[in-house]
Amino acid sequence: MTNSLVIGVDAGATSTRVAVHALDGTRVGYARAGAGNPSAHGLVSAVAAIDDALGRALAGLDASSVAASLSGVSGVVDAMEPELGKVWAGHGIASGPRLMGDVVIAYVAGSPEPDGSLLLSGTGAVAARIAGYELDAIADGLGWLLADAGSGFWIGRAGAKAVIAALDRGASGGVLVELVVEHFLGAERGPTPRKEADRIVRLAQSDHMRLAALSALVSQAAEAGDPLALGITRQAAEHLVATVRRVHRSGPVVLAGSVLTSEGPVGQTVRELLGGETVATARDTAGAAAWLAARDLLPEADRRAPHAAFTRSP
Repeated sequence: MTNSLVIGVDAGATSTRVAVHALDGTRVGYARAGAGNPSAHGLVSAVAAIDDALGRALAGLDASSVAASLSGVSGVVDAMEPELGKVWAGHGIASGPRLMGDVVIAYVAGSPEPDGSLLLSGTGAVAARIAGYELDAIADGLGWLLADAGSGFWIGRAGAKAVIAALDRGASGGVLVELVVEHFLGAERGPTPRKEADRIVRLAQSDHMRLAALSALVSQAAEAGDPLALGITRQAAEHLVATVRRVHRSGPVVLAGSVLTSEGPVGQTVRELLGGETVATARDTAGAAAWLAARDLLPEADRRAPHAAFTRSP
């Protein structure tokens, strides 16, 4: 077992990452590819992306040394396991990967503790209680249209609504207003604030995902002291903390997703509101999957020590 390798896969809705590690946590291979979410992109496309990343991560390595693999998949479908088994066999690996939902992988990317909670805010938002490295309870994560309070989409939509309301009242100043109008209209400004509001509404309705991109602008305006933006980021943080408190019982709270892992006002406020809790930040999720794959191969006393090496940023 001393020369054994383990593979971790994070197959997400926007990208796929594959990490290959020795049992002591040393990373010996790493690659990225396209989206590996079969629910969003179809089984064939998802499996092809994982195949691509796996092949490049294994370049120059002895695939027969792979002792265990684990794949964290957003949108697991039953047909995926046998298909990945074929992919693994095609690369000379004796056994296919064990599949697991991506929520547990995101938690493990921040902590080796078996029990704790995940609070994730990216485009969407979800909180989960983890018990024994298994999903025990979940809150929110019900989608951008009616839920995901405090997510990037929620923040962007709240920013757009605040700006539309300001323009409807005839206001045309303020950092957030200027940033959002520039984002949608560029140099093609309307003759009146009301006309600008009308155009922004039509553009947002034609492509609602443009609202998620406004999250970064809201954070930028909040850091500049804009009162509209400060109110939105505070409310987003309060929503997120309320969500995780619905499920959290003990152990660390791991923060994940771009809204919470980047330096910004929402993440800062969430940490303040979680004062008294042990708060960690998720790191590399593919490495976290590899660490979970390695756990059963390591003596119990040696399982925690390499966690930091497995999950370090690539």
